[in-house]
Amino acid sequence: MTYKKTDLFKYFKKSKYFSVKHKNYFQIYENLFSKFRNKNITFVEIGILSGGSLFMWKNFFGNKAKIIGIEFNPKAKKFEKYGFNIEIGDQSDDQFWKNFFKKYGKVDVILDDGGHTNFQQIKTSVNCVPFIKDNGMLVVEDVHTSYMKNRFNNPSKNSFINFSKKLIDDINSRFPGLKQFKYSLKQYVYSISYYESVVAFHINRKLCKTNGPLYNNKLDLKSYDYSAKLNEKRILYKIKNFFKLKTNFTYLVFLINAIKVSKFFK
Repeated sequence: MTYKKTDLFKYFKKSKYFSVKHKNYFQIYENLFSKFRNKNITFVEIGILSGGSLFMWKNFFGNKAKIIGIEFNPKAKKFEKYGFNIEIGDQSDDQFWKNFFKKYGKVDVILDDGGHTNFQQIKTSVNCVPFIKDNGMLVVEDVHTSYMKNRFNNPSKNSFINFSKKLIDDINSRFPGLKQFKYSLKQYVYSISYYESVVAFHINRKLCKTNGPLYNNKLDLKSYDYSAKLNEKRILYKIKNFFKLKTNFTYLVFLINAIKVSKFFK
């Protein structure tokens, strides 16, 4: 299979140390991360394995970037001699993250290429999102594990991908009157991008505002109301004549329309 050889792919091949990345990820990385190139940013990668990706990111982002690698294997400390910051710890450990952010403060980008279990990915997300700067992001890769039975015990209602879907509901709950969640990240997560095997949470506290209508103080002919009511009256008239019933016809209208669009949800 052929695919576009991005700048990042060239740096990946050039790295003197071993690294593993899925081929479809390089274009996704370029789409997400290009805006950070040659900027004074802090980039964190969880799961650096044999260190090859550290050099790839350094070449891609440029010398202004601080690259931090997080790894469970203490041997990864050897890469500090090349100017990288290396932290040894467990990504699912709350205390590890407390210590990490106490040391480094807020960061710009976190890429989770760690253990890929539901527990690891979810714990990393809830610990990291509050400590990512506005206009930054948390990118979780290899989320196809949410569909894999062997090793990852999925599909599960508590999979990472279902957690991310719940966050869609969460950010939409900023609209007044909608269901609120006991655990929420809607004050941090402005939007979410989905790719094959990759989920990106875009952080922007300033844009996470409660929604509501604005009016421009002009004459309102209620055209949208009129059209909706006219259509509803036509449907109600047909239903009444057919069934000769007295019931909540507004509910029936919604039910019928729901049936019409149900095919788009299969």
